Amino acid sequence: VTNQTYVGTSKLTTSAIDRFHNCSVAMASSKDEEWKNAKTIYEFTVKDLEGRDVKLDKYKGKVLIVVNVASQCGFTRSNYNDLNELYSMYHDQGLEILGFPCNQFGRQEPGCEVDIKEFVKKNNVKWDMFAKVDVNGDHAIPLYNWLKSKVEGMLFDAIKWNFTKFVINKEGLPVARYTPSTRPMEFKERIEAELKR
Repeated sequence: VTNQTYVGTSKLTTSAIDRFHNCSVAMASSKDEEWKNAKTIYEFTVKDLEGRDVKLDKYKGKVLIVVNVASQCGFTRSNYNDLNELYSMYHDQGLEILGFPCNQFGRQEPGCEVDIKEFVKKNNVKWDMFAKVDVNGDHAIPLYNWLKSKVEGMLFDAIKWNFTKFVINKEGLPVARYTPSTRPMEFKERIEAELKR
């Protein structure tokens, strides 16, 4: 899977232009390297779909799946179905899922927060969805810089595509990383094991 750049012109309606101006990406500068000192995921703060700060220490003692999502990807349906199923199976036992919309891979999450909320509602998502972010590059949010530094990827550490999944244990430490092509139900046993610890 490769990144593609699209160059061209198109006519935008007034409402499309208004929507564009109302869309945002929760960006950070990777030059801020305080994330390197973090010991657990609980030291990070992210933005929700309303733009409000969410301190991740609210998830203390939970097993987490952290995943960069996109609504127009070939992996979207299978991943959302599996994540919804895992959530319904294990939420009462302490599983939380944190979704981070990202438009860096094939521009497959082009919408703004309003569009993302509509997609979440349509797909019956009960787990937590956050503001659209960058996961690679100069504007990657500190959380993703930290995750990539803690659990190596195949060949290189950068996030390669939509639906890269990290499993975080009850102590707030990343313990596993799964590729975009790995369906969440394929690591169900890992989730069960972490929940029992």
